[in-house]
Amino acid sequence: MLQAEKILIKARHSGFYLWLLNVALDRMIPFNKPHGFRILELEEHRLKTGVPYKRRNFNHIRGLHACGLATLSEFTTGFLLLSALGMKKYRIIMQRLEMNYHYQGKMAATAEFTISKEWIEEKIVKPLQSQESVVVPCEIKIFDVKGNQLTTGLVYWQFKDWAKVKTKA
Repeated sequence: MLQAEKILIKARHSGFYLWLLNVALDRMIPFNKPHGFRILELEEHRLKTGVPYKRRNFNHIRGLHACGLATLSEFTTGFLLLSALGMKKYRIIMQRLEMNYHYQGKMAATAEFTISKEWIEEKIVKPLQSQESVVVPCEIKIFDVKGNQLTTGLVYWQFKDWAKVKTKA
């Protein structure tokens, strides 16, 4: 088992390993580091992330920036899918992102995404037995700390078996 997979499993039950995972993610995804995205809760099929209300995340009217909220939606869904499926069997690429903004973010916010073994089997594993690739929409909602719904996002992820991925030489 890879060291990253061990940290991921331990982070589900240990505050120290959750902190270690967040530090590692800041290094692995440097684009997200300035925004302060954090994994708050991690389970095998559920992930809760957060974005702080700080200057780097502001738009021109001191609200959480639309692009930051969209990135949090992408990060949350993609990370849970990768951690649930593993990184060796399938290639995952975001195909499309649709966001609806409902309420101006004026405080820290959280995103939560939940799937199940049955969902993975039905939406990804079985279709890939007869198709070269499959696109799966993932709905995610972001709420501020007072419970106001800020966004509803639809992140469309394309899955393909690594054995069927063609790359240029």
